[in-house]
Amino acid sequence: MKFFLDTGNIDEIREGIGMGMVDGVTTNPSLIAREKKDFESVVKEVLALVDGPVSLEVVSEDVDGMVEEGRKLAARADNVVVKVPMTMEGLKATKILADEGIAVNQTLIFSPLQALLAAKAGAAYVSPFIGRLDDVSHDGMELVEQILTIIENYAYECEVIVASVRHPLHVLDAAMLGADVITMPFKVLQQMARHPLTDVGVQRFLDDWKKVPKK
Repeated sequence: MKFFLDTGNIDEIREGIGMGMVDGVTTNPSLIAREKKDFESVVKEVLALVDGPVSLEVVSEDVDGMVEEGRKLAARADNVVVKVPMTMEGLKATKILADEGIAVNQTLIFSPLQALLAAKAGAAYVSPFIGRLDDVSHDGMELVEQILTIIENYAYECEVIVASVRHPLHVLDAAMLGADVITMPFKVLQQMARHPLTDVGVQRFLDDWKKVPKK
């Protein structure tokens, strides 16, 4: 499973890379705005750090605007993936960009049929937002399972990015289902590395080490 960080924060990305846990990064307008920096600065810093796929999102709502933005974003670096929303206009833009050899991450997926349409349009990635589904009492992981089955049934060259991750159990469930990628906030990555019994064990070892006679 590939781990992407869902962030625009350079310190978080640098820390994740130091752990050997960053295969890519996903961003969106909300994450960029959170950094209180201009878009150009954030993107340049992220692309300078990350070798794997970096998803940058278009903000236009019409196909012509999405395609124009997508081309400009893709021209920034070979590892840029253009994030396009799951709309009728978005599907048209995905088809055009994919035909030009530009990798597209179809975002804001909330149904298996949306994912099917995106894969058929040529998206390199589909991003089901499981946390937002859980928030409205739908089973987000059931959606992931359905999408994985559809992709496998028809051998689409499309990877499933489990997105809108809230906690480590989302990561566990996605891994058990065999999802290709999970994109998570840095705090979830930190939570995955921690366990109270590990903390207790480390402290016991340190306390016992203090009792060992020193020369």
